[in-house]
Amino acid sequence: MAEPEAHPLPDTPLARLARGVLLLGALYSLYLVLHPFTPLAKAEIPILDIVQLQRSTHVLFLLVGGYLVALYLPARRTLGSWLFLLFSLVPLYNFLFPNVPGVSLPPEAKLVGLLYWAVAVLPALAPGLRRYADLLAVLLALFPTLYQLRYFEELVYRAVLPQPWDMAMSFGLIMLVLGLVYRLLGPVMPVLVLLFFAYNLYADLFPGALRGTRQGIDLLLGKTFNETEAGIYGLITGVSAKYLVYFTLLSGMIAALGLGKVVANLALALVGKSPATPGRVTGLAGIFMGMFSGSGAADTQFVATLTKPLYERAGYDRLIAAGIVATAGTIALITPPVLGSIAFIMAEILQIPYLKVAAMAVVPALLYLTAVLSFNEFYARKAGLPPVETPLGMGRLAYALRYSGIFLPILLIILLLYLGYEVRTAASLALLAFVLLAYLDPTLRPKGIAPILRGLEEGFRTLLPIGIAVTAANLIFAMLVISGLTSKFSQLLQQVSGESLLFATLLTAVFSLILGMGVPPTATYVITSALTAPAIIALAKQNGIPESAAILATHMFLFYYATLADVTPPVALSAYAAASVFGTDPLRTGVYAARVALAKYLIGFFFLLTYAGTALLVVPVLENSPPGEAWALILWRVLAVAAGIVYLSASGVGYTRRPLSRLEAWALGLLGLGLLTPHLLLNLLAFLLGLAFFARGLTGRTREA
Repeated sequence: MAEPEAHPLPDTPLARLARGVLLLGALYSLYLVLHPFTPLAKAEIPILDIVQLQRSTHVLFLLVGGYLVALYLPARRTLGSWLFLLFSLVPLYNFLFPNVPGVSLPPEAKLVGLLYWAVAVLPALAPGLRRYADLLAVLLALFPTLYQLRYFEELVYRAVLPQPWDMAMSFGLIMLVLGLVYRLLGPVMPVLVLLFFAYNLYADLFPGALRGTRQGIDLLLGKTFNETEAGIYGLITGVSAKYLVYFTLLSGMIAALGLGKVVANLALALVGKSPATPGRVTGLAGIFMGMFSGSGAADTQFVATLTKPLYERAGYDRLIAAGIVATAGTIALITPPVLGSIAFIMAEILQIPYLKVAAMAVVPALLYLTAVLSFNEFYARKAGLPPVETPLGMGRLAYALRYSGIFLPILLIILLLYLGYEVRTAASLALLAFVLLAYLDPTLRPKGIAPILRGLEEGFRTLLPIGIAVTAANLIFAMLVISGLTSKFSQLLQQVSGESLLFATLLTAVFSLILGMGVPPTATYVITSALTAPAIIALAKQNGIPESAAILATHMFLFYYATLADVTPPVALSAYAAASVFGTDPLRTGVYAARVALAKYLIGFFFLLTYAGTALLVVPVLENSPPGEAWALILWRVLAVAAGIVYLSASGVGYTRRPLSRLEAWALGLLGLGLLTPHLLLNLLAFLLGLAFFARGLTGRTREA
């Protein structure tokens, strides 16, 4: 899946317009935080006071800004372009010729719908039309928002029986969203949305358990446009408007103020002179950057650029280095407090505080980091690499002490969330704190206010592919809810798995990884949570896991595997980002990224299969067991899994304190799996047996020539 290039927009009138729209979108979002405390709060302005219209306005900024930015992206025709066109013909035909009793559209409404379809879809096959179509799309994007603003109160009451122009505006908006997703992210996700749309229209033609009731085009378009929480402006789109925009603005501001370099240098300052120094810096920098951004590919690109000279100086194999960086970069997606879009969607779906999701992610993130660092340590020693010192202008300890205050805004976010403040309030105040830190420190102070404006602009630009993907994911969610496919698929999963929790989770993990090859992690989570979560929760309860723990563990399992798609070949955005810096083949880099820290693919299973396993998430056992028993479980599982990860990493590299034969490596790997399994006696036995592999051989060698 492609991502829009991050190069600066050129200095042209249209590019300046794009920058103005992006800046306006950022300012609108920030103003919503202040709005309740301003005089305008009493004016009852709909786009400032009504949640549905706030989301509508947010999507408008995404569409207008997105199509203006798309003007400067390459246009290409692929097989996916043909699939996008073909699947789009299904809703187009049903819109133009609705086979629903009593539903008839006037010719002018049909022409408007056809125009929206042409602008969104035809440039996929005729790239020469892109520039004109994108400019027209900017204008057309205004009308669905203006229409909803004008008729909002009436639309709410006619979701099931929409008027002809309701249908035209709904169809047009859907086409524009899918057209922009195609331009920014490629054809897979738009095709997937259209596939679920087609299922609703022709569900009665599907065989067996998937057979459903055919829905009319009027119902689909009406509920999509008019429904307050299940439509295109529903709960998941609300995540983009309520949460994501504030963290992308925060990330953009950090980059514009030059604070990212300080964070990276802190990682450099905290590691010593060692053969494993480059990988250590990579792991820490991935964690540090993940606290601010929540973007795996972006962090990978940054960390790769930072650490490439260190890897070259140490003599790492380029593919190993790129694989380590790609794997560590993805850690951003599960590093609190900024976990990315999935965590916010999860909090909304489960109606739990976001801080609870962040708390559950702490141990998996640390275990993921353990997997990266332990693989790196064993590889560096096996390869006999020389010690490498990190370059800093002052002493490492002095630098760490001098700039450790850079993390204060992150602590502020955590404190404010703990005190019950809204996420967007906490993120906005943290953004302000970063600005104050930069301007108050003479060594960091930017010139003028231009960096602030650039940070807001770039922050909203970063949101474009994420926000529009989340909006498309809301469409998928709406189609799944309307069709009832969620319950059908859940029943099918239980049947196929033979009521086995292990087999069901294995099937779901594979399904998630395959799905993630074509769609962003956000959409992967939305689809898998809707289709598979009910079955897994039911099976987990049958295996003795309390209901609340089963729900939390299931969704964290789905969250975790959705993020792994970012580093799993053949389509792995983090691997592509690392490959672009190290000059390696992206596909081979993805393979090496999958090999690095292989244990990361196993961790997710073991916080779901038993109640003791949920202790890796901390929160489920604290909510369901007495404190003493809960903390004992947590300590046992964390130590056992951490030891298992070390064993598996040594097995993967084929080295402990000495080279391992293939048979020894396999045996140590099996012992590592024994430590991951939540069984106390098995853990103790596996740990003690594994210690023998870390003894020096009779030769006393510590490295391979």
